[in-house]
Amino acid sequence: MSESGISSLFVAGAGLMGSGIAHTAAQSGVRVALYDAAEGAAERAIGRIGDRLARAEQSGQLAAGAAANTVENLRAVADPGAAADTQMVIEAISEQLEVKLAFWSTMDQICPDPVLFASNTSSIPITRLAATTTRPEQFIGMHFYSPVPVMELVELVRGLLTSDATYATVERLSRDLGKSPVSSADTPGFIGNRILIPFLNEAMQALQEGVGSAKDIDQVAKLGFRHPMGPLELADFIGLDVILGICKVMYEGLHDSRYAPNPILERMVEAGHLGRKSGRGFHNYSG
Repeated sequence: MSESGISSLFVAGAGLMGSGIAHTAAQSGVRVALYDAAEGAAERAIGRIGDRLARAEQSGQLAAGAAANTVENLRAVADPGAAADTQMVIEAISEQLEVKLAFWSTMDQICPDPVLFASNTSSIPITRLAATTTRPEQFIGMHFYSPVPVMELVELVRGLLTSDATYATVERLSRDLGKSPVSSADTPGFIGNRILIPFLNEAMQALQEGVGSAKDIDQVAKLGFRHPMGPLELADFIGLDVILGICKVMYEGLHDSRYAPNPILERMVEAGHLGRKSGRGFHNYSG
């Protein structure tokens, strides 16, 4: 039994974050039901996880049999009702308030009272999400960093009514998953994005003013600051639409111009240049 006592999870969202959370949990011995509203998305995500693990096993990075053992802990589900049979729900769906509120209202109706709720939101206040349920004391923010199987950090965010027992259980679960949890106040953007967004915005402003090219701006961060990615490359990796959504939530909540979305970011998203996932952002990934 894990230290947290959590042996089964329902993970909603089979995109980059949700599939990463599912992968990490399954590899740690937790049974995971992976759900996505898009038909076939959960099955495809599990297939990709299996492929990555098989390659890692073949290269000697994983012990023999580790890939199969992890995949055995994963199952794709098409019915959100499957959440009723797990101990905890982790939501990693679209970073849109109304979509998340509707999801949590549904989960609250489906899940028995003991089930814990956690949102992987990167910017939306946890208290606001928890208020749509009848169990705000069992609701917490659990903000993972991407790529989840690699990054150690997880921000744990208490809502106004999150209980000490819920926090303690989720903190232990984070350690069960090999993560190093930090505690953040329930403020827009939490700790990470409070620091990151002004950095990304300033890099975009420098690009817009012609201070340097996207390549040169990123090189300064990588070679001068020893960052593994430059700010514009990182924005492309996260997704420019995701960054735009975070900026809007933070600016609305904090009314601070440091978090207002840069005009070049808005134009890129309007043009469909979303970063790596679309093949083009501040850099071109079509090749």
